[in-house]
Amino acid sequence: MRKKIIILTLLIISFGLGLTAMFLLSNKKLTNDPQPIVYKIEEAGTKAVAKAYDSVVVVITYNNEKVKSNGTGFVYKKNETDAYVMTNYHVVEKTDEIKITFNNNETVSGELLGYDEVGDIAIIKISSEHVISVAEIGDTKNLEIGNTVYAIGSPFNSDYSGTTTMGCISAKDRMISYPIENNAYEAVLKVIQTDAAINPGNSGGPLIDLSGHVIGITSSKLMINNVEGIGFAIPIEDAFKRIDKLEKGEQIKRPYLGVTLVDIIDKYILFLNKISLSEKITYGSVVLNVSANSVAFESGLKKGDVIISVNDVKVKNTLELKYEIYSYEIDEEIKIKYYRGDNIKETTIQLKPYNWQ
Repeated sequence: MRKKIIILTLLIISFGLGLTAMFLLSNKKLTNDPQPIVYKIEEAGTKAVAKAYDSVVVVITYNNEKVKSNGTGFVYKKNETDAYVMTNYHVVEKTDEIKITFNNNETVSGELLGYDEVGDIAIIKISSEHVISVAEIGDTKNLEIGNTVYAIGSPFNSDYSGTTTMGCISAKDRMISYPIENNAYEAVLKVIQTDAAINPGNSGGPLIDLSGHVIGITSSKLMINNVEGIGFAIPIEDAFKRIDKLEKGEQIKRPYLGVTLVDIIDKYILFLNKISLSEKITYGSVVLNVSANSVAFESGLKKGDVIISVNDVKVKNTLELKYEIYSYEIDEEIKIKYYRGDNIKETTIQLKPYNWQ
């Protein structure tokens, strides 16, 4: 019996020593790894920035030979004679001269070819002679919250050109809007939210992933006291959706329904307009008014109807509805589903621009 106890004790001690040895060897292997995970991510980031860096340019705009603003853009295409720079429309609006400066300080004149005021995209043509590099365009289909991204731009002015900031994807499919001066439309954008630092002058610059591919166009940030790290970028697919028309200098026209809309959560506005909704309705955009002779009027839409989908794409609120409508071309037909009372109805609308008659 005593021998059995001694043997068992020795086995336990041997097992414990074995585990300790395995742990020490494992730990040593991790410690001596020449490329730990953090280093590999940093290396990938350095390569990604280097790939896109020289495609990024400073966009300087003038009015009456005086500098109006500084922004950012990037070269996305070139041929033997010409190159094309993408930036935000708000960078180049109401200017009479554009200059493009590269990272080697070469400066060339730019020609505004076309712009999309609602989508906040503009295309500038330049000579390809001094172009250093052309950006590689990616996509957002596999983008995940938490992915590492980099913003490259010219915050404040050209003295800080090439400034690179790192962050992550904070959220996807954020809806933002702002009014457009002297326009029946408003800018409605579905954007990527990032905490990579974005400052005035970064607008129009690329947001790139760890492969060095452009996945977005940095466009704006939330500027509220005590708020940090909330910036927005237009997904690259939206930026390129009408690229052929923009390169040809065609005017981008947006469809216009001819309705005044409000979200279902705006109870006070609904009360003032004497609109009561069925308890069934939990999302959608409420019609407050329908303009006479508009496509909405012709389709039979009425005050109090709640639009819930466009071509079977669910719209939770007014911004999502406008975004979907704006994604279509003039004269295309769309199918709209809406609540009237407790009943779901459907109508087909052929889209027209503002004041089309």
